Amino acid sequence: MKKNPFKLLMILFFTILFVAGCQRISPMETPTQSTVIETPLPSATSEIAREAEVTRIDLSEPLDDPRAELSGLTWVEDWLILLPQYPSRFEDHIYRIPKDEILDFLKDPSKRSIIPQEVSFISAGVEKKVTGYEGFESITTNGQDAWLTIESNAKNMTGYLVHGLWNEDYSKLTLSADSLTEIPSQENISNSSYESVLVFGKRIVTLYEANGKNVNDQPRAQLFDQSNNFIQSLNFPNIEYRVTDATQPDQNGLFWVINYFYPFDKGKLNPAEDEISAEYGQGKTHAQSETVERLVAMQFSEQGIVLADLPPIQLELSAENESRNWEGLVKLDDTGFLLVTDLFPETLLVFVPKIY
Repeated sequence: MKKNPFKLLMILFFTILFVAGCQRISPMETPTQSTVIETPLPSATSEIAREAEVTRIDLSEPLDDPRAELSGLTWVEDWLILLPQYPSRFEDHIYRIPKDEILDFLKDPSKRSIIPQEVSFISAGVEKKVTGYEGFESITTNGQDAWLTIESNAKNMTGYLVHGLWNEDYSKLTLSADSLTEIPSQENISNSSYESVLVFGKRIVTLYEANGKNVNDQPRAQLFDQSNNFIQSLNFPNIEYRVTDATQPDQNGLFWVINYFYPFDKGKLNPAEDEISAEYGQGKTHAQSETVERLVAMQFSEQGIVLADLPPIQLELSAENESRNWEGLVKLDDTGFLLVTDLFPETLLVFVPKIY
């Protein structure tokens, strides 16, 4: 059959156009855009740096007095236990609140103040056994068992661990003087010792307060068995400022700590660069203040305790620019956290939502 030369020329022409087009943009390549897009660093307005609103839960006498110096929180069943640093100031009582009353108050804050119930605190004279006794600093529970830490200002700042037992209805806590055990010391920093205690599996874990790079080059968590026998030390991350309490870890070993900085402690703590703020940024009120009030997630791992890959929960700072000395922390179901202050600026029990 005779070929049509015009038809052949047209086929050749369109073939050249097709090949040229394929050379310009390959189906496996993305065309280059002239606009350069940069990933912004975390800032006060970024999602990562959001702050959590702080909701006060009103308490009636006697815990509305700053002298209560609340230093620890824990759950027993559906009771929130509030630990004063010096129970002897309250005729040897600590206090409890039913969870339902807390939940009802958060639904309707216009309700009256919550009245804390007295809990008998039988110390068995452990205060007299601790030279330089400076009060109870933290508490945790597991069933009917409880563990508390005590601070001492003897020759060096020292912490002690003591075991206690709850009665059946959690209206009385009795300590065992024979269980009193000194916690291995770390640094000798004024008014700093072990302000956090938690239960992980069959181990009791105590956390030291000052773990910044410039004051504690090898921070450690100290582990005990349930008879208060020392087992071992665990690596703990360098984290600036103070660690003043911790939640119970979940089934994956994840827990949260209070990480607090009062600017007048700068000389004592000599803080290095705050790597957490450098990574995640600062919320609106934190960007305008030296004070740091946040919750930081941590994780048990094969390397010891490490920082979890989660943003901190920054608390919206006080409008009066008063630093709040947070010293007690528990989770409130899956909705958020409850925190209490020590002496400054007053006794506060608050709810902070889990925003991540």
